[in-house]
Amino acid sequence: MRVLHLPPCRVCRGDLILVNGEHPLPRDAEGGDLVPAGPGAPDVLLERRAAVSLGRLMDELDAWGSIVPVSGWRSREEQERLYAQSLRENGEEFTRQFVARPGCSEHETGLAIDLALAGEEPDFIRPPFPDRGICRRFRQRCADFGFVLRYPAGKETVTGIAHEPWHFRYVGVPHAAVMIQRGLTLEEYLPFLRDQSAREGGLEYTWPEGRAHIVILPARAGADTRLQVPEKGRYTLSGDNQGGFVLTEWRRDHAG
Repeated sequence: MRVLHLPPCRVCRGDLILVNGEHPLPRDAEGGDLVPAGPGAPDVLLERRAAVSLGRLMDELDAWGSIVPVSGWRSREEQERLYAQSLRENGEEFTRQFVARPGCSEHETGLAIDLALAGEEPDFIRPPFPDRGICRRFRQRCADFGFVLRYPAGKETVTGIAHEPWHFRYVGVPHAAVMIQRGLTLEEYLPFLRDQSAREGGLEYTWPEGRAHIVILPARAGADTRLQVPEKGRYTLSGDNQGGFVLTEWRRDHAG
């Protein structure tokens, strides 16, 4: 094993950070290695790892041209303008349901993408993404590429946002599959992992491509956190924006 020394700011970075009304994103954690989300959309940006996974999914579905990126990364200033404009044009109730307050929007992470079925000019706040055809196939396959439908129907009181069938969030593999199989939003998945970590020492998850051990480890408040990670082998590490780190270690003894 080797030891990483992680500064406090790392808690607010990574694929599994929770950003919502109760857990805003610090300004210095906005975006990162941003690249275009896809061909024909040079102004719609995503974190590179999310853009690469989105591209692989869209290529597999042959969906470029049928599905178009509408909105990816937004700066704090852009979110402020969008929020103020929606208040003026749509009122407080609509805005509270569909537009996150500045600092509380996943779009500021670079890990969220709004998509639309190609056709007429889409509504920027509520683009059309019906549950049929290529859009349905996208939903059915997105978890295999690390994406989840972030704001599902029936979870409005949990997420604080209305059902948004067009809004997808990159959380990585295998987390997306675990969340979908268990019917969990990110607000529910992280407490589930903390409970598993406290009671069982983490979560063991097996899928056709491999096996992973997932655990949440507490960050040290106000100081660097010393975290042991494998010397060899594959692992990923993400902050949760709640005072912890999610360590995902791929096991090499899986035969599938």
